[in-house]
Amino acid sequence: MESVTAPPSAPASATPASATPEGPRPALLVLSQGGLETARRIKAALPNLEVQTRAARVAPGETTFAETGAQLRQLFQTGRPIIALAASGLVIRALAPLLNDKQLEPPVLAVAEDGSAVVPLLGGHHGANDLARLLAQALGTPAAITTAGDLRFGVALDSPPPGWRLGNPNDAKSVMAALLAGAALTLEGDAPWLSNSRLPLAATAPITARVTDRAQAGDPQTLIYHPATLALGVGCERNCPADALIALVEKALAEAGLAPQSIACVTSLDLKADEAAVHALAAHLGVPARFFPAAALEAEKDRLAQPSEVVFAEVGCHGVSEGAALAAVGDAGALILPKQKNAKATCAVARAAAPLNPSEIGRPRGRLTIVGIGPGQAGWRTPEATQFLAEADELVAYGLYLDILGPVIAGKTRHDFPLGDEEKRADYALKLAAQGKNVALVSSGDAGIYAMATLVFELLDHYRDDPSWDAMRRVDIAVTPGISALQAAAARVGAPLAHDFCTISLSDLLTPWETIQQRLRACAEGDFIVAFYNPVSKRRRTQLAYAKEVLLTHRPGDTPVILASNLGRPTEQVRHRTLASLDIDEVDMLTLVLVGNRQTRCVPRSHHQQDDRLWVYTPRGYAKKHAEVQAEIQSEQIAPAPRPAVQPTPQKEQTP
Repeated sequence: MESVTAPPSAPASATPASATPEGPRPALLVLSQGGLETARRIKAALPNLEVQTRAARVAPGETTFAETGAQLRQLFQTGRPIIALAASGLVIRALAPLLNDKQLEPPVLAVAEDGSAVVPLLGGHHGANDLARLLAQALGTPAAITTAGDLRFGVALDSPPPGWRLGNPNDAKSVMAALLAGAALTLEGDAPWLSNSRLPLAATAPITARVTDRAQAGDPQTLIYHPATLALGVGCERNCPADALIALVEKALAEAGLAPQSIACVTSLDLKADEAAVHALAAHLGVPARFFPAAALEAEKDRLAQPSEVVFAEVGCHGVSEGAALAAVGDAGALILPKQKNAKATCAVARAAAPLNPSEIGRPRGRLTIVGIGPGQAGWRTPEATQFLAEADELVAYGLYLDILGPVIAGKTRHDFPLGDEEKRADYALKLAAQGKNVALVSSGDAGIYAMATLVFELLDHYRDDPSWDAMRRVDIAVTPGISALQAAAARVGAPLAHDFCTISLSDLLTPWETIQQRLRACAEGDFIVAFYNPVSKRRRTQLAYAKEVLLTHRPGDTPVILASNLGRPTEQVRHRTLASLDIDEVDMLTLVLVGNRQTRCVPRSHHQQDDRLWVYTPRGYAKKHAEVQAEIQSEQIAPAPRPAVQPTPQKEQTP
């Protein structure tokens, strides 16, 4: 596969990774102007936070919200960590109706507006305490941590560190209570995070913490900790049913007595990176999927229990499931469950000497999200677009679009391209994603309307028979919509798009001028409302003039025209004109030209004669329907039916 380097026009610039713990992106809620300085200090230390501000009270953040209680509940129910620059009581009262399962609580913290106090309220053992310590360090104030285990022993038994899972979390409360009451604990196995804590350890004790990758049941006196030391290697037929692969793995683990909680990751050959069954299995086990090239698996040939010449002839390595498991655990690891198979799939398990970090194993399936960010205003960017931007490791775009995003992309690597290099952008983004990166290809407006989405799929189509593009075709691709300039312009002036409309790009760089002329004539004859994209450029000044002439042959000169520029940005400009008065010299490349049809009307926004602002709308025929309804009311004197009086419900006679 072709290697990817930074575009020559603007080298990639990397900024330090966020210090925010892994997981859903935390939301930092700012309720007043007074909290903005504290929010800025927190954001500087934890750039992955999403700043959300209370509308009408605080300058807009990445997103805004109207009502604090509703926003807190929505974030809580979706599992987002919450940092509220607000009083603890406000947060508690808002979330109180939702507090019914301690195990499902996301981290919730209250921070004083001036940054003088950091209080983890909920989810202390699910990351709130760790997040509180990070915030306290950033703000130079102590964290008000009150969790008993953290304070006494420096550890939370029900919240093991990354690379460890507690097999019986429901027993952790009774064990911690016993330890706090003075009981001692015996540690069976190697767990530095427990042995280095302040827990009261003893050679023999009534309480036990057992470390094992075997499937064992705990009890109120025995906690079972599973280290993530197992790598699960899998192989399968193309389009293997997910349930067939999952059933094979569950049967194999059960017969071998291995704990699913000790599996660190699902691994396979990179040719399987787009295999749905593999990702379904990883999701079922709650672990990531990682992939290796054939050469890496072939390097494990001498350690395979069941090498296969048939497999080698087909994919270039002598074993997929065994090879992937061994490649994941490294030279110090060993195969502990040789290849198991059914009619559709294979699996094998290898054990590492210490807990595995999946981020250091193979590579993930690359992801490319094609993101439409709207015209530029943060409030017009969809939550899904914001989520994709937050999840992306690297961003590719025309530099201006990334500049518009500002703090939303803080801490991420950006790759800026000049205007006009659209195909290079798409090619570059695909190749980055093929290397296992999570990439966002950013467009203004909607990515599927005269923008980047079509280029990605066109490239994939063009190179469908090119072997060097096999890796690109295995990339996970998603497109998220954005508000187009067409929609934004219409919203600014009223409802001009209420009836049939079309869009036409006047650029002849990609579309022959003869084709554009044909579409212009069809639009004029069909009386479509029309939005002109790319109306003019420095070298191209005649196309819009031609379009004006064609439209004037089919609609009156007083037809409303809207010129909308830089929508959603500080330099936004929206002007009303008529078709006859449209001056081509008023229009530039950043202007959307919206022309009404024969029915489009203007309505004054005010009764004051000195106010010349207008609403623009296109009727759909409701005037006729309105007249018919009014006539029916006049002729039949329709009136609301009287409501029957509510009769009291007779009380049941009571037996003496």
